[in-house]
Amino acid sequence: MSEITIEERLFRGVTIIDLSGKLGLGESNRRLHESIRRLVLEGKTQIIVNLEKVTHIDSSGLGELVSGYTTLKANNGELKLTNVNERITDLMTITKLYTVFEIFSTELDAVYSFDDPTPAVITGPLNTPFDPVVLANSTIQ
Repeated sequence: MSEITIEERLFRGVTIIDLSGKLGLGESNRRLHESIRRLVLEGKTQIIVNLEKVTHIDSSGLGELVSGYTTLKANNGELKLTNVNERITDLMTITKLYTVFEIFSTELDAVYSFDDPTPAVITGPLNTPFDPVVLANSTIQ
């Protein structure tokens, strides 16, 4: 039986992984690893791991976060952390992992730290001829 619950949501093109429970040696690590690999295969490479409801993390759990970070980096993606409690912050300070991860106190700050996931913006004079191909791949502001 796994001691971790993993839920995924999408906001502004960013995938947020909500973890709840214990992240440590065993099945919880494998489940997180599988989730991140699957997301990368689906082309979702902007990922935030929300640690707000993580009650325990050990060195194996920290290692899995590093593994996820490395997997995303290798696929031109990014993994960021949010809602890191004091205990996890202390562990990341001791292990110097705070220098590896971008850590945000709020989910919104983390989401908005990614490059804007929306398509290119069309700008120009109003009398510019209509081009459906450009319009289909852009947004007008």
